Amino acid sequence: MIRKFSGFLFLIVCMVFVGQNQTAWQHVSDKGIYQFMDELVSMHIIDITTAIKPYSRKDIADALLQAEKQWSKLTLSQRTRVEHYLKEYAMERGELKQGYLNIYQQDSTLAVYLGPPEISYRDSLFSIVMRPVYGYRNFSGGNTDFWTTYGGLEAISYIDDRFSVYASLRDNYQAGQKLSQPNYLTQEQGGTYKTQTGGGAGGEFSEMRGGITWNWKWGTLGLVKDHVQWGDSYNGNNIFSGRTPSFPMVKLHANPARWIEFNYYHGWLVSQEVDSVRSYFVDEGYDRTVMRQMYIAANMITLKPLKRLHFSFGNSIVYGDMNVQPAYLIPFLFYKSVVHTIHWGTTFQNSGMYFNISSRQIKNLHLYATYFIDEFSIRRIGDPNRHNFTSFKGGMSLTNWPIRNTFLAGEYTRTNPITFLHDEPTTSFQSNKYNLGHYLQDNAEEFFVTFRAYPISTLELAASWTHARKGNYYQYIRGARNPRIDEMPVLEEITWQKEQISFEALYRPLPNFRVFAKYTLSNIEGFDADEQSAQYYLNLFSSPYLHGKNNILELGFGMGF
Repeated sequence: MIRKFSGFLFLIVCMVFVGQNQTAWQHVSDKGIYQFMDELVSMHIIDITTAIKPYSRKDIADALLQAEKQWSKLTLSQRTRVEHYLKEYAMERGELKQGYLNIYQQDSTLAVYLGPPEISYRDSLFSIVMRPVYGYRNFSGGNTDFWTTYGGLEAISYIDDRFSVYASLRDNYQAGQKLSQPNYLTQEQGGTYKTQTGGGAGGEFSEMRGGITWNWKWGTLGLVKDHVQWGDSYNGNNIFSGRTPSFPMVKLHANPARWIEFNYYHGWLVSQEVDSVRSYFVDEGYDRTVMRQMYIAANMITLKPLKRLHFSFGNSIVYGDMNVQPAYLIPFLFYKSVVHTIHWGTTFQNSGMYFNISSRQIKNLHLYATYFIDEFSIRRIGDPNRHNFTSFKGGMSLTNWPIRNTFLAGEYTRTNPITFLHDEPTTSFQSNKYNLGHYLQDNAEEFFVTFRAYPISTLELAASWTHARKGNYYQYIRGARNPRIDEMPVLEEITWQKEQISFEALYRPLPNFRVFAKYTLSNIEGFDADEQSAQYYLNLFSSPYLHGKNNILELGFGMGF
C-alpha cells in the first residue's frame, strides 16, 4: 500500500509540472450522471452522442449549464439534480465547489471540505481537486452473506485550456465471494485478483486509472488507462462493455463540425498468454514470465444528418504476437483490408464491424439499435443451417412521459454462437481473459425492462426485470466439421438461465456521495447439456452466492467512482 500511495503522490507532483486539460473523463461507473444526461437528451434539453462513453467532465458541466438556462422546461426533481451536479462539476465551470462542512477557505483559490472530504485549488492557470474514495456493500439473503469495499484516492487537474491530468487509485476487497470472473455472466467490474491471504473464497484487486490529455477547440488526444463503453444500451453494451480491467490506450476524440464526430483508440491489451520462447526459468518453474503481445485498434464515426438522429459506424481489429503495427495507428482506416497487405493470411488479426443508430426526433422517446459483426458472409444469408457471427441489440425508452419524473425502458439482445470468440488466444476479443463485448458473451439472449421514478430531491426509486439465457458453450476451432462453426445451433440447448426482479432506492445527499438499498429476487439455473452437468454451468457462469433461488438485500454507500 505504501508503494501505491507513493506512486499516487508522484502522479500528483507530475500534475503540477505537466499541466491540465479540459478533458478529464468521468468514469462510466457513475451511472447517475449518465442516466441524467440521457434524460436531458431525450427531453431535447441538450444534444450529445450517447453511444460513446465516457464523457469528459467539461462536456458534462457544459450540458448542465445548458440545462440550467432552460429552467422552465425542467421538473422540480430535475432542477434539484442540476443544482446537485453543478456543485460536483464546479471546477470545470471555473469555480471552487461550494461544499458542506467547509473547514478552510482562502479567497477563491483554496478550499478544504469534510462533506465529503476534498481539497480544491484554482488560480488563473492551474486547478486541481484531490479527494479520497471509499465504498461499502453488504449482501445478505443469498447462499451466503458477505461484504465488499473499495478505497483509495483520486485527483483531477487542469492547466490552462489545453492539458489535463487525472488519476484514480483504489483497492477492491471482496470478503467471501468473487463478484467477477472472466466467465461469469454479470456486469460486475472485472479485476485481476490477488492471491487471497488465508485461502478464503473471496478476493481483492487494485485498479489504477488515469491519463494525460491535450485539448484543442474541436478535439482531444490523450494517453489514458481507463474503461470505454460503445453502443447505446440500458443494460450492457454489445460493442465495448467496459467490463474488462482497464488497459492503456492512445485515445482520440474529434468533433470538427456539428454533423460529425469521430472516436478512436489504440489499446495495449493483456493476453495472459505465456511467451515460452522469451520466458526463462531457474530450477523449477518460470523465474521470468513474459506474456505474449496483444493490441486493439478501434474507431467510430458518428453522422448527424438530422437533429437528434445519430448514425454511428466503425470497425476494430485485435492483433498480437508482433510489435505495434503503424498502420493500425492511422485512426480512420478499415482495418480488415489493411490485414491483407501487411500479413500473410489472417491468423494475426481478428477484425469486427459495428453500427449504432439512435433516434430522438420525437420528444421524450428514444429508439436505438446496435449491430456488431464479428464475421459475416453473404452466402450464409438465407441458409437456415448457417449463421453469421453477429450480436444485435434494440430498444426504446420514454422519459418524463406520460408521467413526469419517470423513466421507462425496454431492450432485447441476441448474440449468435462464436461471436466475440477467436481461435488464437492473442487475437481473441478480450483482455485479461474478460470479453470486450456483451457481458452474456456468445449464443445468448436477454430481455430487459426498467422503470425509474424521482419523487423528491435526489431520491431515485427503480425497478427492473431481466430474463437472460445462454445456449451451448462452444469453442472456436477453425476448420471444425460436423457441424461447422457457422452451423452451431443457436440457443438449441439452454445451459444457463436467469430470471431476476430488482428494486432499488438510491439517495445522493451530498455531491459525490450516495447511499443505496437494493432488493433482488433471482432464480439462476444451470441445465445438463453436452455431457456436462447443470452444476458445471452454474459454477462456470455465476458466483456461488447467486446459485438457485435467492432473495438478496444489498445495502451500501459510495464516495467517488
